Amino acid sequence: MDETVERSEKPKSGRGGGAALRLAVLLLVSALTVPAAAADLSSAQALIPVGHTVGIKLFSRGVLVVKLAEGDTPAKACGLAAGDVIIQCAGNAVTSTEQFQSLLQNAGGEAAKLEIRRGSKTLDLSVTADDSDGDGKYAIGAWIRDSMAGIGTMTFYDPESNTFGALGHGITDVDTAALMPFSSGSILPSTVKTVKRGEMGAAGELKGNFDLTGDTGTLYANTSSGVFGTLSDQELIERFSENPLPVAENDQVHTGKATILANVDGDTVKEYDIEITKILNTDSAGRNLLITVTDPELLEKTGGIVQGMSGSPILQDGRLAGAVTHVLLGDPTRGYGLLIRNMLKNT
Repeated sequence: MDETVERSEKPKSGRGGGAALRLAVLLLVSALTVPAAAADLSSAQALIPVGHTVGIKLFSRGVLVVKLAEGDTPAKACGLAAGDVIIQCAGNAVTSTEQFQSLLQNAGGEAAKLEIRRGSKTLDLSVTADDSDGDGKYAIGAWIRDSMAGIGTMTFYDPESNTFGALGHGITDVDTAALMPFSSGSILPSTVKTVKRGEMGAAGELKGNFDLTGDTGTLYANTSSGVFGTLSDQELIERFSENPLPVAENDQVHTGKATILANVDGDTVKEYDIEITKILNTDSAGRNLLITVTDPELLEKTGGIVQGMSGSPILQDGRLAGAVTHVLLGDPTRGYGLLIRNMLKNT
C-alpha cells in the first residue's frame, strides 16, 4: 500500500507521454536541508504513538530512470535500464530532471559521460543525445523522475531526540518498485477531507488537505521500514509530546486483540479495535504481522485498511507494538504490520 505520487511525469529526456501514476497527492518543490545526523532509537524504551496523517515529500539523489521509450534510442544504445539512477552527467552532479535535460542540451549532440547506480553497483556509460524531432531539443529516450510525494501516517515521535518515524515501509517508485534514492525530504501538515472506502480487489484511499505554505519537519532517511525525520513545528512538537508508551520487544507481541491509532476524519486521531491473527516472522523489516480490522466504526468509515493509513501505530497490552504497512487487496479488512523494534532498527 504505497502512498506516493510523482512530482512530474514530463518526459524531460524522452519522447511522447509518460506513464501516469495512480496515487495520492501533489508535490510542492522547495529547497530542503538534511540534518547532520540521525537519531539511534534502536534501544528506545518509550515513544509517543501518533497516528496522525502527514503529507510527505521526497527528493531523490540523482534522477531515477522510470522506463525507456520504444524503438532505437540513445538510452538503449548506451546501456541504460529502468531502475538505474543517474548520478552524474558530463562531470556534473545530477540534481533534477530539469537540470539533467539542461546538461544534455549543453552537450549539443556530443557524447556525455554518465555515472549511474544500478543496485549496489556504480557504472560509467556514455550517451549521445539526439534531436530526432528536429525541434532543437536533445533527448535520449528515457522517462526520469526526481521526486515523489503522498499521504501517510506518523507512527511515533520521540521528544528526547525530536525524531519521528512514519509509513512503516519505504517510499518506492511505482513503475520500477525500487526504493526511491534519498537526497532530502520533508513533511506537511495534513487533515483528512474524504475517504474512498476499500472494496474487494480495490484499495481505498484517504484524501487529505495539505498546507503547502510551509514544512513541519525534515526527513533524513527513506528505508525499507519507513521514513524518518525531525520535527520543526513547535505546535506539533507540543501536541505530540504527550502519553508515551513502552516500546514492545518482538517476543512481547502476540496474536489476539490489539488497537490502532488512525486519522480517517478531519484532524481527529481515534483508537480502533483490530486483531493480530498471525505472527509471520520477527527477524527483519517487512510483513511481520497479519492483522484484521474488527472495529465496526472503522469498517463503516473505510472498509478496513486504506491507502494513507500506512504507519498507523499498533498498540497491544499498553505498549507500542508496531505499525500498519499494507492492505490485502482481496480483503481490505485484513493487512500487514511491522514490529516496532524492526522499524526502529533503521532510524
